[in-house]
Amino acid sequence: MVSDRPEASVVIVTWNGLRHLERCLPALHYQTGVTFETIVVDNGSTDGTSEWIAGEYPQVVLERLDSNHGFSEANNIGFGLARAELVATLNNDAVPDPAWLQSLVQAANEHPEAGSFGSRIVLDRDPNIIDSAGVVTDVLGIAWDRHNAEPVGVDAAGEIFGACAGAALYRKALLDETGGFDPTFFAYLEDVDLAWRARWLGWTARYVPEARVVHAHSATGAEESPFKTFHLGRNKVWTIAKNHPTRALLMYGPLLVAYDLASLPITMTRQRSLAALRGRLAGLRSLGEVLKQRKQVAARRRVAWDDIRPYVNGPSWPWDIWRRQRRLRQAVATDDPRTASDAR
Repeated sequence: MVSDRPEASVVIVTWNGLRHLERCLPALHYQTGVTFETIVVDNGSTDGTSEWIAGEYPQVVLERLDSNHGFSEANNIGFGLARAELVATLNNDAVPDPAWLQSLVQAANEHPEAGSFGSRIVLDRDPNIIDSAGVVTDVLGIAWDRHNAEPVGVDAAGEIFGACAGAALYRKALLDETGGFDPTFFAYLEDVDLAWRARWLGWTARYVPEARVVHAHSATGAEESPFKTFHLGRNKVWTIAKNHPTRALLMYGPLLVAYDLASLPITMTRQRSLAALRGRLAGLRSLGEVLKQRKQVAARRRVAWDDIRPYVNGPSWPWDIWRRQRRLRQAVATDDPRTASDAR
């Protein structure tokens, strides 16, 4: 549904994801209780995505890019086209409930102090299992999806560190002030980085469990694929270097390095790939530029570390990390080859 002044704009980034959009766009079309526009940014797809959208959904604002600009930059392009003051992001492999967008908009109206709102994202293969209830990070720079692979019902509404960009709502004011996602990230952890920068500017985030979407986990970037592992490793280095407070780095720096060095051999052995190491080395090689960004972030801070600290977890114990990862691998295990086919 589109009006002259939509209450919300929904941005979907896609790359060769026509089979996902065939589920996503019909569900989005039947959203209730809110006026909105849909913006699809096509990252140079070659599977007929743009042609299908133009024929089946002419009301959709379609931005065709000539190449793959990545999830981060393509979303920023969509943000620039958005006419509403509330802008939602939605993965192309996510299927929203009819009241998804209305629930997010209602939360935004009820909590004007918050700048972002996270959805209840559940697994496609088992909707009783949570895929994400917002993003979490700890003082060691380890980030994960809140309540990932846990049963629905443990997730309560309230303030969270940040929203998962797979299905989130942002105030346009927040996106304008922060500049949106960092385009150099390409994909993965861009929402954690944005949550940090928004937090430093005084924006808060809330979780809205009524805003439910069903998600095919890692249908675009396969879980533990070299592509995803590389970008997670590189972007983790950048997120820490850009955003973590000096006090936390001084206190937890040695433990941070020790954890990472200990985990690398395990990850590389399990995946039979050097992607995790290559990602971290790529992040370290770019530290000079990232540290310049750190100065810019620090210069704009409006709140102190003590204000953010309650929403950042303490150090993760190794066995907790192992349990989370094992639980995730078990939850998303599937024989469906479609979940390992594409990469942004």
